[in-house]
Amino acid sequence: MSWIDLKRKFKRQLSDFLEIPGDVMLDLPKIVLVGNIQLFIENHRGIIEYTADVVRVSVGEGEVAVAGENLTLRNLLPDELHIEGKIRSLSFN
Repeated sequence: MSWIDLKRKFKRQLSDFLEIPGDVMLDLPKIVLVGNIQLFIENHRGIIEYTADVVRVSVGEGEVAVAGENLTLRNLLPDELHIEGKIRSLSFN
């Protein structure tokens, strides 16, 4: 088991013991998908790519890719963003 895996496991156990939400303690994104027309991402690290067909967002240890049609950023805050359009897929890399 690598050092990163041990660190993550420790944080998860500590989060469970202290009853702290995992997204806070583990630096995880909170993602809310409303139907296939709205997506909210909290705890992001910035936008990697933004077009009408693809939005890629940096999160914690990777990225979230949203593919669709007529995608627009409706709200962009330092730790939260809101995407609207016809969402076809959501993937984690």
